[in-house]
Amino acid sequence: MAKYIFIALMCLLAGVSIGLYRVVQNIRSGQSSGYAQTLYDRGATMLGREAPGGSTAPDGMPTPAAGGIDASRRTAIVRAAERVGPATVSISVTSSRRATAPRETFPSDEYFERFFRGAFPDQMYEEQYNSLGSGVIVDTDGYVLTNAHVVANAEDVKVTLPDGRKFEGRVLGSEAMCDLAVVKIDGDALPSAPIGNSDDLMVGEWVVAIGNPFAELVHDPQPTVTVGVVSALHRDVRPSGTASANLEGGALSTAIYKDMIQTDAAINAGNSGGPLVNGSGEVVGINSFIITSGGGAQGVGFAIPVNIAGRIINELIEFGRVRDLWLGVGVQELTPTWAARLGLSEVHGALATYIEPDSPADKAGLRPGDVVVEIDGEPIPSVRAARRAFHGFRVGDTITLTVTRDGQEMRFSMKLEEAPR
Repeated sequence: MAKYIFIALMCLLAGVSIGLYRVVQNIRSGQSSGYAQTLYDRGATMLGREAPGGSTAPDGMPTPAAGGIDASRRTAIVRAAERVGPATVSISVTSSRRATAPRETFPSDEYFERFFRGAFPDQMYEEQYNSLGSGVIVDTDGYVLTNAHVVANAEDVKVTLPDGRKFEGRVLGSEAMCDLAVVKIDGDALPSAPIGNSDDLMVGEWVVAIGNPFAELVHDPQPTVTVGVVSALHRDVRPSGTASANLEGGALSTAIYKDMIQTDAAINAGNSGGPLVNGSGEVVGINSFIITSGGGAQGVGFAIPVNIAGRIINELIEFGRVRDLWLGVGVQELTPTWAARLGLSEVHGALATYIEPDSPADKAGLRPGDVVVEIDGEPIPSVRAARRAFHGFRVGDTITLTVTRDGQEMRFSMKLEEAPR
């Protein structure tokens, strides 16, 4: 029995060897066998190329096939970068600052320095310095949104587009408290980035940070792209209180960063002012700064929500500054103790504690003890939510407040005014 099995195996091996020999001979003679053709076709399909009979490139290599691996590479991230990248600009700023230089005396004479140092004060002089940042064109009329710290003390502003065009820019307005500024350029056929809604962002969704800091440095106007997720929302960051970490990106120590978007997308030096983009290719934030202990991106970056920026843009364009809203009402958190005193079954809302005479709140009819539960139909569970609800409003807007008073729900119409200056 073993002898017959051995004979069968030898015959099988001989047949395979003869088949392989014929394939090799056919390939050498330029005639591909059907089996070899099938193998090539399968390999071509896996590589996303046309099999023989399809189109070929001038060099004889098969061209990419529709629906192959090349199509799968065009992800939402790629499309988002392509959609917003053309409107992401490089901003080069020239500024001046006062500097000091020690006056030369007699460096080798220790006793002279000890007794006569005060007679030779340091020299003061003005020096110019250059800084780089990013921005995004939000309107085809040439309005560029960026950070206030990017254009702080600017004497000369140059804006470079990804297509290589360069423009002189002028700062229309800057708001240090919000760290936002608007730069105007004049040109034809300017691109603009689509604006999204930062209020519907979700923790964990993909975002793309785009910046354009290297146009002048490496003579390449194309923007850079980094990818991450939304790590957290509604972060309040006060730079002056960050004793254990360093803020990189030029964050203003005088600014109050409220409701910030936290992301682990790298916001490297020079990317400040560039857009943070969602998976649909819409701007949802303005990259501002990172918190780092080592001087580089460590996955803790922050962007200003575009919904906050929207109101500020309009104010800066129209007035050159942001007019502060005046409500004339002081509020505090509604605690369980206060809820019980007011006969409320739920601890929900912002408690009005003080009404300024002749203020918008006073004119609307609000009283101390009222609990604000809705602003223009948006639920207000806390004081923080109440402050956030006003981000989209401007001076002159009329809003509807829903309050609870003596157990009854009431509605008041209030016209927002500018804070007294």
